[in-house]
Amino acid sequence: MPMQAHGPAATQPDIPEGFAPLVAGGPFIQHNGPLYLQQRGSVVKFGFRVLPQHVNPMNNLHGGMMASFCDMLLPLSVHRKSEQVHNRFLPTISLQIDYLAPAALGAWVEGEAEPLRVTRSLVFAQGLVTADGVPCARVSGVFKIGPEVPAQARE
Repeated sequence: MPMQAHGPAATQPDIPEGFAPLVAGGPFIQHNGPLYLQQRGSVVKFGFRVLPQHVNPMNNLHGGMMASFCDMLLPLSVHRKSEQVHNRFLPTISLQIDYLAPAALGAWVEGEAEPLRVTRSLVFAQGLVTADGVPCARVSGVFKIGPEVPAQARE
């Protein structure tokens, strides 16, 4: 697994250029991440390196971690691509994931998503996730448009 050292005792995963640590997402994602963000104009990508804490007994990304990543990918992408809901909490109503291929320990997992429709009370979105460039999950979801996210919880 590619790692780069930062001092004698600490190592950090090797992160592709242009990605920065994501500080949003609350304590669950901060504990189970780290996740990274790259935004260049209208192109928004989220990603993470598959680390030992993310794998199942076969040393592939655990399906629950993929589901958590997808559950962050869709609403956080919508926040950045839809002015209507950029500061609103988007709790999940429905999340559909098709697992297409495994993501091995050490793989760089990256996803992009798009809002399909924003109504008065709901957001519909879809995305694609790759592992080292190979499609590994297709995701779609429906989210309730909730209250405004407190400023201290935003990125």
